[in-house]
Parts: sequence; structure tokens; C-alpha cells
Amino acid sequence: MFKGLLDSYLKKVEKVIARFPERKGTFLNTSKIILERFYYNKNDENYLKKLGFPGFYPFTRGIQPTMYRSRFWTMRQYAGFSTAAESNKRYKYLLNSGTTGLSVAFDLPTQMGYDSDSEYSIGEVGKVGVAIDSLKDMEILFDGIPLDKVSTSMTINATASILLAMYIAVAKKQGVSLDKISGTIQNDILKEYMARGTYIYPVESSLRIITDIFEYCSTSVPKWNTISISGYHIREAGSTAAQELAFTLADGIAYIESAQKRGLDIDVFSKRLSFFFNAHNNFFEEIAKFRAARRMWAKIMKEKFKAKKDSSMLFRVHTQTAGSTLTAQQSENNIVRVTLQALAAVMGGTQSLHTNSKDEALALPTEESVQIALRTQQIIAYESGAGDVIDPLGGSYYIESLTDNLESLAWDYINKIENMGGMIKAINNGYPQKEIADASFKYQRAVDSGEEIIVGVNKFQSPEGVEKKPNLLKIDDSIRNVQVKTLNEVKSQRENEDVRIKLKELKNAAEGSKNLMPFIINAVESYATLGEISNIFREVFGEYEENIIL
Repeated sequence: MFKGLLDSYLKKVEKVIARFPERKGTFLNTSKIILERFYYNKNDENYLKKLGFPGFYPFTRGIQPTMYRSRFWTMRQYAGFSTAAESNKRYKYLLNSGTTGLSVAFDLPTQMGYDSDSEYSIGEVGKVGVAIDSLKDMEILFDGIPLDKVSTSMTINATASILLAMYIAVAKKQGVSLDKISGTIQNDILKEYMARGTYIYPVESSLRIITDIFEYCSTSVPKWNTISISGYHIREAGSTAAQELAFTLADGIAYIESAQKRGLDIDVFSKRLSFFFNAHNNFFEEIAKFRAARRMWAKIMKEKFKAKKDSSMLFRVHTQTAGSTLTAQQSENNIVRVTLQALAAVMGGTQSLHTNSKDEALALPTEESVQIALRTQQIIAYESGAGDVIDPLGGSYYIESLTDNLESLAWDYINKIENMGGMIKAINNGYPQKEIADASFKYQRAVDSGEEIIVGVNKFQSPEGVEKKPNLLKIDDSIRNVQVKTLNEVKSQRENEDVRIKLKELKNAAEGSKNLMPFIINAVESYATLGEISNIFREVFGEYEENIIL
């Protein structure tokens, strides 16, 4: 059995190296010891069967047979603030600093489907991300950034279809073929209902839009990751690692079921599914979480959904360090926290990574703090040797036990959700919301009592008046005036009759059963605004009303 597995692995390695050569001919440490690709016990066949080889089912040890020996993870920096023009400057700065992928943050009005001139947008325009009202803003945001050369991740959910349509329209204007653009929209509305709150429409209507995106992109934008199923915000809301793992995979199951009801081929659309995990403080638990997730998702895809291709079973994950662990007190300590969290994500086998900046508990990050966050990833990549060996902690009694225990806890949650009738019913009943709230409450009580230590907050505090005040990035409220002026110019210069026709066609499609993406793209290209399109959907679908969970 072992020889057969090894032969298959070596053949796969040859094919991968032919396309993506390894970074070095021979990997050595400082003592000139030759480092193998990964380490295993060839005499324990049960161990091999459970863990497999990297790039082979059940993918516990990694989804690629060479992992970081061929290519490092994508180093993203989450950025976006103020106007599109200001964010464009930050993106160019990041790309010049060595970032290999952009990750766009949008302001709350954009996330909630309101234009900057809406009364609901007052006080929030450009504050937690960039304001996008129309295609004009998106054109400015990516001015001078070739979309066939840069991978872009957009953290957007309820309005994901509109922002994707704008991105597609910009690519067309740049003359870039849609089969050349790559990136991700988060597009994970289920976690919004349970953990974050930037939802607009009822669950079923939101799922319809998401499934339309799956269907459209599978043929028209084949390199685009149509969803990033997010445990990140579940963890930020206070969940445990096991709950983050379980609820994320349960959301994934719900999306797959929705796509299959549409008649989509599991071995086509599932290749563009991706995940988004949190890297929290408990170093070894986080590593085990990534390993358990790969194994569980592979099993779900193979056994529950009968996927036939290995590429359909891959748990491809972007990771962000944990914003909720950053402290306003002694904010430079956050550099250490982020470093440990980033290293855990790398040891766990992430495909891309964003490192938070030291000042994010206080404000949006300055350029200086963003550069430190990016350099953290680069030091891990080029100086630590963490990427020279695949799954370096695999085989550790502790790590293997943690991986098994987390998997067991997560299966218990998933089975309970399945018995409730699936994740949509569980959310409508308030089950995951209550579990997360309870976990968050227990943790806060432990912090308040001193049982859980947060350095600089409830122990090892700075003497009063000693702590220095960091330089912070400040976003001026006058940005709304700038944004509204641009919006008014767009409305005065566009063909408003054409906009009216396109919005009417979109409404008719929403009232029927046609795929909405082509109609959204047509509306966007006529310079219909994000708020106008969102209001069409509000009119047809209504708005979600949250159940009160006690």
C-alpha cells in the first residue's frame, strides 16, 4: 500500500514541478541538513490512510503536493477607505511594497446597498472601507491596475453581485478577457444572519442571487472564486474554534445544496468555492483547525455530494489574523499577536493570508503599520523556513490529537444542524446565533475574572499616563460631500432613460426566474447606482427581519 501511495505522489509532484518549479533545487537549513518535502512514518499504514500525502485525499496535510516549496501563499493586505481615488493610491503603494493580491474593504453604506447621498449613509461614508456608488467609482479604484495581472478579493456580501458586475465592467473597459480575471467575492450571506449583520434581503432571496452568481461565473468568468465561505466573522463574533469550523462547513453544505437544486454540476461549480478562516491566538489549536477542515470538507464533498474530481474536494482557504484579539492598550503588542497568528496559518497550510495592522483596534491602519504587517508575512516566508517543509507539525502526538478532537466536536455540531433540517432552518431558529453568543459571553466572563489573560489589558498594564499615543489615520466626514458630488455628476451625465429601461428589465428578471447577473451587468454599465439596483431588489424581495434570540 505504501509503495503505491508513494509512487502516485511522486508522479503528481513531477507534473506540478513541470508547471511550478520548486523555489530551490535543494532545501537546506542553516546547519546544511537536507529538508525533505514532508515527513511521515512509512511503517504505519493506518496513519498514512488517515492523513495521506499532500495533494491527495483526504488532504489533511495540504491541498498541493509541493505546497510552499513551489509558491508561497498569496500575500494580501485588506485595504480600502475614503474615496476610490484615495484607496487607489493605497493599492499602488501596497503593490509596490510586494503585496501579491489586493483585498478590498467597502464602507458600510456600500455593504448595505445605500448610495452615499442616502440619509442612512450619514456618518459612515468611507469610514470602514471605500465608498462605491457607481461604475465610475470602480473605474477610479482600479485605475492603472491591470485586472489580468492582479488577483482581487472583495469582502462584500449582500451587494456582492453588484460589485462583481462593476469589476467585470471595468475589466471589459480595460480590454481584459473575462477568462483572464481572477479573484474572490466573499458573497457569504448566511454568516451575516448569524454573526455580522450586513444582510438586506430574506434568506431564500439572497440564496437565489448567490446561486445565480455560481451559474453565471461557471461559464463566463471561470477563474473567479464565486464565494468565500467565511468562518472569520463567526470567530470575530465570539465563537470557539470548533464552532467556527462547524458553522462554516455547514454553510458550505447549504450553498452546495442550493446549487444542486438549480441543476449545477458539482464537479464544475465547486472548483470555484473557497473559504475564509480566522487565525486566532491559540497557536496549536489554529493549526489543527486548518488540518481538520481540509479532511472534513473532502469527506463531505466525496461522500455526501458524490463529487468525483479531486479538485472539487479541495478546501482552499484565505486567512486573516484575528481583529478581535487586537488591543487598544499597548498596541505595539499586536505586532507579536499578528506574527503568531500568521505563522499558525502558514503552518496550517493556508492559500492566502492577510495580516492585520497594529493600530486597527484604534483606527484604520496607517501606511507605516500596513508595511509592518506585510513585512511580517515576508519575514515568515523568506527568513523563518516555515514554508520549506509541508505540514511540519504533522505526526506530532499533540497536533494529531487536537485535529481529531476538533473534527469530532465539529461533526457533532454539523449533525445537530442536519437534524434540524439544515443551516437555513437552524439560522431561522436562532441556533448558531445563540451558540456563538453563549461562547462569547463565557469568554468575556473569563477575561473579566482574570481567568483568561490579555497582556496589557487585564495583566501587565502600563502605568497610567505612560503609554504613548500612536499616530492614527483619520477619515474626515467631508468625504461624503466629495462622494455625493461625484454621484450627482454621474447622474447628470449618464443616459437616464437607458438607466430606467435597464432597471425595469432587472426588476422583471427578479420577479421571474432568469439569472440576474446579465441584467445587473447591463444596469451597472449604464451607470445605474448600487443603491438603485439594491432598491429594485428591496422592492421585489423585501427585507430580512431578524428574530430576537434570548
